[in-house]
Amino acid sequence: MTQEELHKILTIDENYRIERTVSTGNMDKFQEAICAFANDLPGSRKKGYLLIGVLDNGKICGLSVDDALMKKISGIRSDGNILPLPMMTTEKVSTPDGDVLVVEVTPSFDTPVRYRGRTFIRIGPRRDIATPQEERILSERCAASLPTFDTYPCRAARLDDLDVDVIVKEYLPRAVDARVLANDHRPLEEQLASLHLWNLQWNCPTNAALIMFGKNPKHFMPGAYIQYVRFKGETNAGAILNERRFEGSLYKVLPHLDNFIRDGIVTRRPISVSILREKDVVNYPFKALHELCMNACMHRDYQSNMPTRIYQYDRHIEIMNPGGLYGQARPENFPLVNDYRNSVIAEMMRSFNYVNMFNHGVTEVQDALRENENPPAQFNVGLVTAFSAIIVDDAKSYEKSIVDTHLVATAHQLATSIPEHVKDLIISINASEYTKESLQLATKLATKSRQYFDKVSLKPAIQSGLVQMKYEAPNHPNQKYSLTDLGKAVQNVIKSYYCPLKLFDSTKN
Repeated sequence: MTQEELHKILTIDENYRIERTVSTGNMDKFQEAICAFANDLPGSRKKGYLLIGVLDNGKICGLSVDDALMKKISGIRSDGNILPLPMMTTEKVSTPDGDVLVVEVTPSFDTPVRYRGRTFIRIGPRRDIATPQEERILSERCAASLPTFDTYPCRAARLDDLDVDVIVKEYLPRAVDARVLANDHRPLEEQLASLHLWNLQWNCPTNAALIMFGKNPKHFMPGAYIQYVRFKGETNAGAILNERRFEGSLYKVLPHLDNFIRDGIVTRRPISVSILREKDVVNYPFKALHELCMNACMHRDYQSNMPTRIYQYDRHIEIMNPGGLYGQARPENFPLVNDYRNSVIAEMMRSFNYVNMFNHGVTEVQDALRENENPPAQFNVGLVTAFSAIIVDDAKSYEKSIVDTHLVATAHQLATSIPEHVKDLIISINASEYTKESLQLATKLATKSRQYFDKVSLKPAIQSGLVQMKYEAPNHPNQKYSLTDLGKAVQNVIKSYYCPLKLFDSTKN
């Protein structure tokens, strides 16, 4: 690095790529910074710089960098405290004002990178420990650069486990140019391998082949099916009125699912628009439900034992699937950026016209809802499964639904950020009202002092709007504590650990 290049960096304020220090002995600080640069949470793929011998204002402090300091800092790369080992260089740049030891760190593809078991990241100019959500982002970013699960070989399966006739007669003509296919005299296995449906090394089908064309995918992936349940009322505590399972290959299941949505979920009823005229009103637009269900099947995590779920209630539908935003897709860029957990399955579904892969699905959902005179879908992408859409039939209900949507969204955010002792408190509240003593006894802090319980659990819960006092005076002799509406919503999120997709039925009263 030249003096000119160094001075250019010195003019930039500290940010997620630059950290300055005058210390030469704080090895923890250095290694945390290098770990954070290697993780590159923003995903910029730009190098990070630790500048030793520079004040916070960018001025060089007159440090003299000797060989001992160079060896000490260079040794960070291979001392085993940062794993996987970081890609970094160290360089001394001499200036009239003193030396600067420049540590240049290249973002790692193998994230998360940890220093002594902890994952450090940069939040602007600040260094911090990654949250579980941020660790998930780093892990899935790493996974996105590797072969997807649907391309992996299923070594327990054989050719007989596939519906070969469907592949040969229906899929190959769609996936391969007719002239190419006519002149392709290779064995079937080699043809399938070219489409990521067969693994030649292990001589077995891939997971994608079994999911799309398998005779019994559930035998190899227990969660590879769709569960529909119709509940009475607004919660799954209501009586089950209808239940169906859609099992088998997606090739056979998806047409049946579409027919069921059209005939078993979408309903019409006439309403009067004048004395002499009526019009049909649809509860849920088929196109919106079709798009959301297809996306759930395409983007779900097939490694999970949880099925794709479609739960219908009196006034809403919940669509749930394991796995949320993946790879480059982030809460801050949804729905503008898309990525594929199952790229081969996505391509096959596109070939059969179930999806378009133009990143236009959310727009089509919103358009269908607007044309049906439903409110727009409201999406929450904060958790592993994080989608919600609300449809209601009148302005008053719509206003209430907006409040409910905001409440749910806030609940999901809080459920992932509140301290563990507050979570424990929220999840422990089952009765309508508690005294402080009974509330403490219900938590894991029963053996701790009253002051400690107040400090780490009760007061933070009150300040966050999750718990309310019956009386304004905190020391009222008859004081009682209970969950607020927000507290109840957070409790539900913590208990369920998923974010359902909700569509409210506009034809129910």
